[in-house]
Formats: sequence, structure tokens, C-alpha cells
Amino acid sequence: MNNTKKNRLKDSVFKYYGIMSTFIGLIMLAVFIIIILQTGLSRLNLDFITSLPSRFPERAGIYTALMGTAWMLMLTIIFSVTLGVSAGIYLEEYAKKGLFSRLLEINISNLVGVPSVIYGILGLAFFNRALGLGGSLLAGSLTLSLLIIPVIIVTTRESLKAVPKTIKEAAYALGATKWQTISRQQLPAASGSIVTGVILALARAIGEAAPLIVVGALVYVPFAPQSPLDDYTVLPIQIFNWTSRPQADFQVNASAGIIVLLFITFLMNGVSIYLRNKWQKKVKW
Repeated sequence: MNNTKKNRLKDSVFKYYGIMSTFIGLIMLAVFIIIILQTGLSRLNLDFITSLPSRFPERAGIYTALMGTAWMLMLTIIFSVTLGVSAGIYLEEYAKKGLFSRLLEINISNLVGVPSVIYGILGLAFFNRALGLGGSLLAGSLTLSLLIIPVIIVTTRESLKAVPKTIKEAAYALGATKWQTISRQQLPAASGSIVTGVILALARAIGEAAPLIVVGALVYVPFAPQSPLDDYTVLPIQIFNWTSRPQADFQVNASAGIIVLLFITFLMNGVSIYLRNKWQKKVKW
């Protein structure tokens, strides 16, 4: 009886601290968003979005940074999703279970927690210098792909594990091959979770500034990129540039840029939640 009471007390304490931590976090987020909205909404208009950067704050806009972010997102999707999902399928369904595979799994899981600036240093050494890509969009997108591929691999593997084994066994019983079972049964059933993980990983990637600064992204770019080999800047770097300026009007511009970046991030998170719920309703075990 005493042990039962102690366990209940522990559960109540953990529950209380969990609720309080969540409540405090929501309050801090709300205060941050309110301050940003109050400061930046007055500057947020069509001219701000379509204007080039300028040394005059009232003329400065985010067009080049927005286009750089769009290019970066598109290229990162191409590299990271292809490699990450393929690697996740291989490790979960094809790789032989043994010491090597266990070490590989541990290392991939550890890579998820590596600071992003370390990936920037790796990208600088390999993509910029060894491959001679310089400070191009291609080098930046490959660096961000390295950053989120471990997350996509882990998400893909966990999503495939969540699919009931009875689906796989039923497909084999009907004469399906291994690849037919994976492509036509397991992947469709796990697609909701995989897509959710991919979108959340991409949302993290577009908010990164440190690895892109290391690999050569520019703070000031007077033109929008036209190809993967062009110089570029992105929204987080543009916001950082404005916050480092002494003029108060540049702080207003930075707040407006943060609103745009938050909108993109919240939109991607909303899409991931919608797709997850849609697939959960569609696929019933």
C-alpha cells in the first residue's frame, strides 16, 4: 500500500511538472510572437516581399532571401528525401542484422543530435573545397541534406516498424516478392508517418543559419539565384544581418522577416499534421 501511494505521488509530481513546463513554454512562445507581431506587422507588405536588399531600411526587402530559401528547400528535398528514405528502407528491410548493422544504427541515431555547425564544417571541407562547389546553392543544399538525412532515416525505419507484421505476412502468402510487399503494402501504410517526419525535418533545415554561413552563404546578395551554382542568401541569414544593424528600422525589418519565416514553418508543420491525420484515417489496421 505504501509503495502504491509513493508511486501515485511520483506520478502526480511528474504530471504537475510536465503541465507547468508546457504552460510556461506556451506563455513564452505567445509573448515572443506577440512582440514580433507588434514590431513587424507594420512593415509587412507586398513591397517588403518583392524588394531587393538595401542599405536604406525603408527600401530593404526579402525577395533575394526568399528566393534563396525556396531554392534551398527544393534542392534539399531532392537530395535528402531520396537518400534518407532509401537508406531507411534498406536498413530496416534488407540489411543483415549483426554487429555492423547495430553500430550503424547507433551512429545514425547519434548523428541526429550533432550540432548543425559541425555539418557546416564538413560541408565546407568536402563540398566547397574538395568538390569545388564554392559557396553555391548546391553546396548549401547538400550540407543541409546531411543535416536532416539521419532524421529521415530514423523516421522511415520507425514508420516501417509500426506497420503490422500481418500485412507483410499476408502479402508473402499471396506470392508477392519482397520489393512488391515493401512498395505496395508497407510504404503506403507508413507514408503518413514518413511524410510527417520529412516535413518536420525540412522545417528545421530552412531555419538553419550556422551551417550555411560556414559553407559560404552571403549576408548581402543583390540578385535572386537563377541556378544551383549561384551565390545566395536565405531568410535566417537576412534576419541575422538586420538584427546586427544599429538602426531601429532594421530591427523592424528583422521582425517582419521573422513573421514570414514563422509563417513558412507553421505552414509546413500544419501540412505535416494534416497529412498524418489523413493517412491515419485512410489506413486502418
